[in-house]
Amino acid sequence: MSATVNQQLVENISIILKQSLSADATLSDLREKKQASFEAIFTKDAGFTCSANTFQPYVEEVANDLVFWQKTSDQATLISIVKKIEQLFTVLGNFEQSYSG
Repeated sequence: MSATVNQQLVENISIILKQSLSADATLSDLREKKQASFEAIFTKDAGFTCSANTFQPYVEEVANDLVFWQKTSDQATLISIVKKIEQLFTVLGNFEQSYSG
């Protein structure tokens, strides 16, 4: 396991976690106003195991994948983590632009 890669993944997941907390708070507010009635953030073919209408479960899945990769250095897991992180950054970024401020 590369220490540099590990550090970069940890930093990215930390950023995503912070963004997801803010996004989930916004989603909660939108739901109270009946403006967010979707069932899942990502479609089933997005590569995530979980399906949720908030970001937290997806962040948790990526964090769990990271722990698995740290123990195994499994290349397929690393590729999966990177793809999931990219998707989360994209969706969170788009969400933030659409609903912030």
